[in-house]
Formats: sequence, C-alpha cells, structure tokens
Amino acid sequence: MAKTVRDNVRNVAIIAHVDHGKTTLVDQLLKQSGTFRVNQQIQHSERIMDSNDLERERGITILAKNTAINYEGVKINIIDTPGHADFGGEVERVLKMADGVLLLVDAAEGVMPQTRFVLRKALGYNLNPLVVINKIDRPDARCQDVINEVFDLFVDLDANDEQLDFKIVYASGRNGYAKLSLDDESSDIRPLLDAIIQFVPKPCYDTEFPLQMQIASLDYNDYVGRIGIGRIFSGTITTGQQVVRIDKTGKQSLHKITEVFAFVGLSREKTQSAMAGDIIALTGIENIDISDTITSVENPQAMPLIHIDEPTLSMVFSVNNSPFCGKDGKFVTSRNLRERLFRELRSNVALKVDETASPDAFCISGRGLLHLSILIENMRREGYELQVSKPKVIYKEIYGKRMEPMEYVVIDVPKEMEGQAISLLGARKGEIVSMKTEKQYTHFEFKAPSRGLIGLRNRLLSSTRGEAVMHHNFYDYEPYKGDIVHRTQGVLVSMAAGEATAYALEGLQDRGIMFVKPGEEVYEGMIVGEHCEQNDIVVNVIREKKATNIRQATGEKGVKLSPHREFSLEMALEYIEDDELVEITPKTFRLRKKILTENERRTTRRQQNPEKVAIP
Repeated sequence: MAKTVRDNVRNVAIIAHVDHGKTTLVDQLLKQSGTFRVNQQIQHSERIMDSNDLERERGITILAKNTAINYEGVKINIIDTPGHADFGGEVERVLKMADGVLLLVDAAEGVMPQTRFVLRKALGYNLNPLVVINKIDRPDARCQDVINEVFDLFVDLDANDEQLDFKIVYASGRNGYAKLSLDDESSDIRPLLDAIIQFVPKPCYDTEFPLQMQIASLDYNDYVGRIGIGRIFSGTITTGQQVVRIDKTGKQSLHKITEVFAFVGLSREKTQSAMAGDIIALTGIENIDISDTITSVENPQAMPLIHIDEPTLSMVFSVNNSPFCGKDGKFVTSRNLRERLFRELRSNVALKVDETASPDAFCISGRGLLHLSILIENMRREGYELQVSKPKVIYKEIYGKRMEPMEYVVIDVPKEMEGQAISLLGARKGEIVSMKTEKQYTHFEFKAPSRGLIGLRNRLLSSTRGEAVMHHNFYDYEPYKGDIVHRTQGVLVSMAAGEATAYALEGLQDRGIMFVKPGEEVYEGMIVGEHCEQNDIVVNVIREKKATNIRQATGEKGVKLSPHREFSLEMALEYIEDDELVEITPKTFRLRKKILTENERRTTRRQQNPEKVAIP
C-alpha cells in the first residue's frame, strides 16, 4: 500500500472547558491570518463563530462549526467545538475529522471537569493535543501550576508517551498574541499558527484505496435540501460523480453528487473536486445522515460508525393542554410536536425520541439538562407550545445490578461557606474526591449521582449568597446510591382563574415566596409560589378588596410586596416535582400541576396512598 501525506493541509479541532476562550481565539486566528478583506463587513466583530442567537446570549458554543484559513501556503481547517459535556455528541462526531487538537486551558482556572471530558474524547481517537495556556494576561494567572495540572490529567487519562510529550503555547485570545515561552516578546498570533503547522500531523491516506468520506455534520438549504459535511479519508470526489451511500444499517444506495463546497473563512465556495484530507460539504443526496459513508461505486466500503455516548437524562414532552393553550403559539398539535422532534434527530445525534402510550406525549432522552433545555428554548422561539415533565436519570442494569449515572463535580466556594457545600452534596449522596484551599476560596471535587444535581445549583447559590461556582460532567455508571430528597418545600397552587391582585398577594406573603406579580394571568392548578412548609396548599391570588362606603384609617396605605421569584428555563425544569409540569409557550413559561383541580388531585392521592388518607 502506498501511503501519502499532504503538506498543504492541516485539520485541527479546538477543545476546552466552557468559557476558556476557544471562540475568541478562533476570532484572532481568522482576523490575523488575513482571512477577511480590509473592507469586509462582518456580522459580529466578537465571537464570530457563534452564529446562533442562543450561543451569543449565553456566551457558550452549542454547535460544532467548521472554518478554514490559509497561512504560509497551508490550508488550516479549524473545527470549533462545544465545551459543555451536555453537547458531547457534537464533540464526538467532529473529532473524527481532525488529525490533531488544540487543548485550551485557562491560565487561572486550570483543569476543569469539561477539560477532562473533551481530552478523554481526543485521546480516545489517538489525537495528539497541542496545549494552549490561554488568558495569560489575567492578573491571577498561574501558568506553571496549570501545566502541572494538565500533565497530571494526561497521566490520569492513560495518555501514551507520545501524547504525554505535548507541546505548549501561551496565548491571550482577547489581546491577540501567542508565544512559545512566557519570556518571549510577541504582539500577534503567528507563533500559534506556526505551532499548528509544525506539530499538528499532516493528513495521511492510501493512494490505492477507494473513495471514502464520512458525514459528521449536516446543514440545510431551501434550494438544494440537505447538505452533508465531512472529511474525505481516501480517494477523490468531483461534481457530477456517481457515488454509493452506506447508511448506519449498512444499506447501500446510488446517488449523484450535485455540488462540492470547500470551506474558506466563514463561507463555503464551490469547487470542482476535493481529495483525501479535505473537509468539504456536498449536495445531491436527499436523505444523507450523520455517520453515513460516501464511497466509490466500483468498490464500496463502509467506515466504522461514529460512536456517541448514550443519553443520561430523559423528559416527557407533551402537547400543551392548559387553559391558556393556543394563545401564544403557532404550532400546538401533536402532529406539529412530533414532526419537530423527529426533525431534530437529523442533526442532534446525542438525542433520542421515543413514542409513548399517548399520541400526545414523547419521551426525549439527552446528555443533560442543558442539552434538553436548549432544544426546548429553540422550539419555543420557533413558535411551539408544549409542556414538559420533571427530568429523570436513565438507569442501567449491569451484571444484575441497578446502576446510575455519576457526575464529576467541581465547586469553588469562599472558605467561610465550605460547610454549606459539603452539607448540600452530602445530602445528595456526593463523595468528596479532593479538597484544597487557596487564598480565600476552597476548591472541592466530588463524585455525585446525576439525579442529585437536579436543582443543586439553585440551592448552592442561595446558601452561598451567589458566590459559589459549580461545574460538572458525566463520570461513569455506579451502583444505585439510595433515595435522595430534592425539594423540601411545598408549593402554592391557584384555586381559580383570573388576574392576580396586589391585595391577594400581600395577604399571602406570610405563606411563602410568590412566583407571580400583580396583573399576571393565572389559572386553576397553576403554581403561583413556594410554601414555607412541606405541604402544598391551594390559595386565591385573584381575590379583590371589597369596596364599602365606610372610610377606613388604613385605606390610604399602599400595598407593599416582596419581590417575586423569577425563573430561568433551567431553574424551572430543576424545580418541579413528579406531579408537576412546565408549560412552555413562545412568550413565557409557567409552572403547573399535572392535575389542575384540587378535587381530582385529592382523589388521586387517596387512590395512591389509601392508608395515609385521614378518616373524618
């Protein structure tokens, strides 16, 4: 077999923990490599690769993206990957296109849970990382300590000798410079580009092997339909060529390539042909899907399927049946919901959709709460109405034992509040792996059940006055740890439909914390507050002050209300219990009971727990 390498191409993925500066660094690589013309208008001057609205709002990368730059006659294909473990499906499928990775680590924060997660994936593909210590301009930077942490992480993940001998580049993505030594003088990013060309392996292929290309990502265009994006591992592909598509099941079908696109900067340009080592986009295959192999007609050979970790969390998505259904949304039927969920499966490879006994409900499984909440938020913005149940972890049966997903949790809290962190994790079956104190903060590392982390972030922030920082990612499956109590407080449930009044809310302030404000529309069965005790109670939030012809001494006093609690979508999903739902519409979301009327709820409780029902 004749092995050949391409000197003029490098394929590199950028991996890192959330907010360690991947996308900002890619901005500098694009700008300083001359990818943009001097007078070229760019939609966003910062975080150019974050094209999705949610990505820009949250400051995180959700979707893996491709770009390419030309530097010193070499085309560098760059794959920007998400840093959050919930979007690990994106990382896993695009890493196969790369020959090397840039591992970004914050010069102050050091190794974090997602650093471990993404590095484990890269080492699993036998990729050699080029370590970039980013944000060296931070006043609290501790570069040498971070390098030691990175080396320890490589050892912990069983890296081979070649991977342990990693090269290091120091950089400041925000200021746009890189250097090979902290003592070097540098004013631009060129040292990093030089390091990529020198240390990232060149694409290698067998000239005698037939065409093989694997689809790792998808796009859609109203004019040409589905667009497959992937890397050519051997052979050549040209416009108009007849090819064979081999899908996940091994089924073969014949197709004609309509167009071939190469990546140039942030855009795609038509090209007549592409060869092994290139990352391209192509059209002409109607039902093309992720993990499909595009191969030659004469000698069709499938590539190994892209392995994606299994989901760890599930929720039930159902049609909105509240009294307010249909007021905000355009898509409200089960047919609309079903079509949208199965359309999501085309590109969201870590997602799983199952039918249920009810035609109006679907069981959705994903990699974590953020993974599922991003899907919900996208659907809400597209005009869908739905309601979702409490997230539940997915158990496994291994060697006859019930196993549950465990998370690796890292928490930084002020020293005087470390007791709260230990108490909260202990109550949720967390085990301390390590603990160290630096300056005014204590750094904890725990192993805890995934179900124990549902709702933990809110309680941790409340008990530490908002000063705790928490990160976590999937660790492994371990034997079931026992029951965990999640929410200790009951809720206040509206007994009638109408408009909440300040008079009624003022009278209920002693009962707990309110979730609604005066003038807000409510309905029977809607959750309007948190009770100060453990039981749920039904309250009247639409009660109005009775008008009389007798003037009272207190009549001129204004109503004083405590601030109501505002929920984000993730907070709402974490808050609810098994008998509750989150109603989601394009304009808002509400917490509600599954059974809206109190009489029906009482009957259900009596049927489920007949021995606990008091005899009058």
